[in-house]
Amino acid sequence: DPAIDPARIAVGGHSAGAGLAAAMALRARDEQGPPIRFQLLNQPELDDRQDTWSARNFTDTPWMTRDKLAATWRHYLGSTPATQYAAPARATDLSGLPPAYIATAELDPLRDEGMGYAMRLLEAGVSVELHQWPGTFHGSQAILSAEVSQRQLAELTGALRRALAE
Repeated sequence: DPAIDPARIAVGGHSAGAGLAAAMALRARDEQGPPIRFQLLNQPELDDRQDTWSARNFTDTPWMTRDKLAATWRHYLGSTPATQYAAPARATDLSGLPPAYIATAELDPLRDEGMGYAMRLLEAGVSVELHQWPGTFHGSQAILSAEVSQRQLAELTGALRRALAE
């Protein structure tokens, strides 16, 4: 399709979808896939080990509990050991990845792995915009009537627009 600009490819998603997007960026870098211009990682699920402070302490938060989180990894991995392409937090080299916008929710078992991944990207020389949303929980932006949800959605849209602008 002539309307598709291969120099303006972004990957992104929410929760497990954000983890898949991060994995796609890693794989595209490592296997000379299409150049990815931007990663939009919203409340990303990146680490099967679940050993962060937030994963250990936010065990019964709305929408995402520790048991649900463990179940997602069991369903996704089955008996296959996790690699960096399944759990991007396992990657030892984050250099050369595309710039990222990473958003986390305060009361979310996934919060610290998203923030940790953002820090590791920065340490690898990758440009990152990190937004930690106070008072929110995993998936809370689905409550569209909430003012904070409206701000979150506007931020995500704006980040993508800025990243793909000429």
